[in-house]
Amino acid sequence: MDNETFYRSAYDGSKKFHQHDIQTANATGFGAAADDYMERGIDLNEQLVINKPATYFFRMNSNAMETANIFTGDILIVDRSIKAANGKIIVASVNGDLLVRRFCQNFNKAMLCADNKKFKDIQLDEFTQFQSWGVVTCCIHLIDPSLLAFNNKD
Repeated sequence: MDNETFYRSAYDGSKKFHQHDIQTANATGFGAAADDYMERGIDLNEQLVINKPATYFFRMNSNAMETANIFTGDILIVDRSIKAANGKIIVASVNGDLLVRRFCQNFNKAMLCADNKKFKDIQLDEFTQFQSWGVVTCCIHLIDPSLLAFNNKD
């Protein structure tokens, strides 16, 4: 873990500024008295995404990681530039299936461990087709799922 090297992509995106760099304007030419107390909004991309070109979002479709507080329907932010290491939660392709599991590595064996006793651990051996698709950096969890159904009126 101490010798782990973090590689960034050469492309940092087209956004070369932060939200606080943008000046606010008033069409009348006079600033409102409340502008002195105005705070800038929170940009979740700016706060939660570490490496934009290597990051994707993934919706969890299982309760295999519920002890780690990742539930069905949660949105996971996954960074492909971070190396899978012991104890990290990763998205992995195992024999053609995408799984979210904790990567557990000992001296001579590697396993994908579920954080739910109902699921078995997956032993990674020379016959297993395994590929890491990235490390989970954040989990967006909706507290009240009924609010999502309320906002999606079509």
